[in-house]
Amino acid sequence: METSQTGINLIKEFEGCRLKAYVCPAGVLTIGYGHTDQVKRGDEITISQAERYLRGDLVKFEADVSRLVRVPLTQGQFDALVSFAYNVGSRALSTSTLLKKLNAQDYIGAAHEFQRWNKADGKVLDGLVKRRRMERRRFES
Repeated sequence: METSQTGINLIKEFEGCRLKAYVCPAGVLTIGYGHTDQVKRGDEITISQAERYLRGDLVKFEADVSRLVRVPLTQGQFDALVSFAYNVGSRALSTSTLLKKLNAQDYIGAAHEFQRWNKADGKVLDGLVKRRRMERRRFES
């Protein structure tokens, strides 16, 4: 399964696109649409490079979601999980109660878990509250 354009738009909306490297709220050097691999201070990219990084990152997170989830998914559920993993990381997804509930076929319980992931550095961030709300909506669509 691949992320739909709706799922890609969700990621783009919440990641935003920055063409100069910056430190995200979690303290990680980031560029483009939340790309973190091999980013160095002072890096600058073009919008087309940001799009390529996004597509490359999506392939990794799509594969991780496909590997970790053992139950059937709708397109909306897949999109939401890829967006979630893109933001918090596949390792966090792999050990989450969200995934445990989902793999136990508790789709409703899994949907409720999104809202718990609203903090960075122990602080609730409004942007994460909104992102999780939108991911849950996509999951439930």
